[in-house]
Amino acid sequence: MTQAIAPRAAATTTGGVAFQVRALLLLLLAVIGAVLAGAAPASAHAALTGSDPQQGAVVSRAPTQVSLTFSEKVAMSDGSVRVLDPKGKRVDTGKATDLGGTTYGVKLHSGLPDGTFTVTYQVVSADSHPVSGAFTFSVGAPSQTSVALSDPAVGGGVVGALYGFGRYVSYAGFILLVGGAAFVLACWQRGAGVRPVQRLVVCGWLALTGATLALLLLRGSYVGSGKVGDIFDLTLLGQVLQTKAGAALVSRLLLLAAGALFIAVLFGAYARRDEAAVTDASGRSDGSDKGGVDVDAEKRDLTFGLAIGGAVVAAGLAASWAMAEHASTGIQAGLAMPVDVLHLLAVAVWLGGLSTLLVALFRAPAETQIDAVAVRRFSRLAFGSVTVLAATGIYQSWRQVGSWSALTGTWYGQLLLIKIGLVAVLVGIAWISRRWTAQLSEAPEAKAMATAGAKAGTAVGTTAGATALAELRTKQATKVPANSRDSSSEGSDSRDADSRDANSAGSNSGDSRRAAQLARQQAAVATARQKRLRDADPARAGLRRSVLAEAGVAVVLLAVTTVLTSTEPGRTEEAAQQATSSSSQRSGPLSLKLPFDTGGQDGKGTAEVTLDPARVGGNEMHVFVERPNGKAFDVPEVKVAFTLAAKKIGPLPVTPDRIATGHWSAIGVQIPMAGDWEIAVTVRTSDIDQTTVTKNAKIG
Repeated sequence: MTQAIAPRAAATTTGGVAFQVRALLLLLLAVIGAVLAGAAPASAHAALTGSDPQQGAVVSRAPTQVSLTFSEKVAMSDGSVRVLDPKGKRVDTGKATDLGGTTYGVKLHSGLPDGTFTVTYQVVSADSHPVSGAFTFSVGAPSQTSVALSDPAVGGGVVGALYGFGRYVSYAGFILLVGGAAFVLACWQRGAGVRPVQRLVVCGWLALTGATLALLLLRGSYVGSGKVGDIFDLTLLGQVLQTKAGAALVSRLLLLAAGALFIAVLFGAYARRDEAAVTDASGRSDGSDKGGVDVDAEKRDLTFGLAIGGAVVAAGLAASWAMAEHASTGIQAGLAMPVDVLHLLAVAVWLGGLSTLLVALFRAPAETQIDAVAVRRFSRLAFGSVTVLAATGIYQSWRQVGSWSALTGTWYGQLLLIKIGLVAVLVGIAWISRRWTAQLSEAPEAKAMATAGAKAGTAVGTTAGATALAELRTKQATKVPANSRDSSSEGSDSRDADSRDANSAGSNSGDSRRAAQLARQQAAVATARQKRLRDADPARAGLRRSVLAEAGVAVVLLAVTTVLTSTEPGRTEEAAQQATSSSSQRSGPLSLKLPFDTGGQDGKGTAEVTLDPARVGGNEMHVFVERPNGKAFDVPEVKVAFTLAAKKIGPLPVTPDRIATGHWSAIGVQIPMAGDWEIAVTVRTSDIDQTTVTKNAKIG
């Protein structure tokens, strides 16, 4: 759904200051809502904000567990977190535990080797969207790793594409169902008996129902393996039904059952009551009472009942999104959920009403074409909808985007800017629609001519058929009687009787086909005449074109909004980036062990370099030199150099001071920027024996 969309500005009167003020206010609200609004429903995805060990950290001893901290609560199962050693073998126990708050952990086996370990996670955030990722840490020193994450990314692949398409269809179906019904009840009650309008609303119900069933089947694979073969796995379906998202989808299906009853009444009993009220108003029945029943009063009661029942069903359908997705998590969830329901309803009333108006302008028969009063009613309804959209859009934008930097520096914000551009196009088209709406008239002459043309066309078709049949009867009646024929030819006629009967039958059959063809041609001519008469009002033709353009842009806008629903919001993404940056700056002491051999007598040993806190800026460095037996090695000289090859920085030399036997230290070692640094240690064991050993480590 869109956070801000601009309906057609409408004129309640032709000319006048009041109309101009309303139009300008509508445009202003639409632009404000478009600029400040985020998408709805916008997914408040969980983001990894911290871990222990931290991403890229080098620790001196193997940890007993790995913990992950997210921006919100997540759902985990066995295998949600995996830890792999440099050879790709799992070293975790497999069962994730809740450590409190938004932190979760998994135990590791003992006796882990040195090298680079890979942590992968695949969880479901509280807003029902899957989240996955991976990071590495090293024990002792970084090393090569054989881990290759070839599994499809969660939420991607064929299943992810199908799930995204299902979400789009479900939104579209909700808009057509709710908006079409609201348009009929509030703006154009005669539309309940118009077949194209009925088909539009029923198609909305079918689309929403089908998409909901599809999402229910796809859900297990979507948040899990991502395999097409798992779509019909009943075990996964049972697991989905126990989740918040599964319960929301089931609730939506139950509400759609009530929606089917609503549609049956709207296009059944209500449409008949409307026809009866029109007949009563036209004077074709005696008085305002029809068979002892006040038709107008009965219609009003039925309208009120349908409005209440429809509003309850529509609000319930909107709540099935709000209570299971972004509005149910994050800040101010208690306020965000009803705001989201109002926003979704306002979107449906505007876009669904626009779609119904488009169908009415293009597909409604000439005798039931929509009038100017209904168009102006929809304009007022749309004005109310855009007011709600602007208010809820401002709130949602603050809740989901949070800052101007997130608007321009995140993928969510960039998609939102694309949506704002589409809304600007809608505003321009709406301004054109305002002019056609102001000029739209009832065109009573054209309407009367259209009705007369419809009747005339029917009469022409009927007359053509009757004329053809009369010609056939005339031909049969004027045949020469058998008793008037010459007796001398009786034998010959008897012999040719079968032949004449066959020819007569063939002739009659050919005349019947020609008569039917003529009737069809006359009916087609009458239909074309009706269409020309219906389109006689130039304002109506201009309004049709502008509404069609609005609907086309709205389709693209809905597609962009659907993509936004699966994109991490700017506020969450920016917070995760800041947390990751802060976490990396607070990384613990770096410890590297570098074996060396100077080649001389007694030239073998190990140099251990520690850097604290291993971040950008000043650091404290210690170098411990040991013999192979672990005892301190008293060497005459140790030097260290840092090089960041990716940025062409270094080598930056550091000459530590001797503190004790085998212990060297330097204070204030400056690291200018974060990156993968090469640390080179030069050890001299005699006047002529020395060597340089290197290792890479992430700092900052």
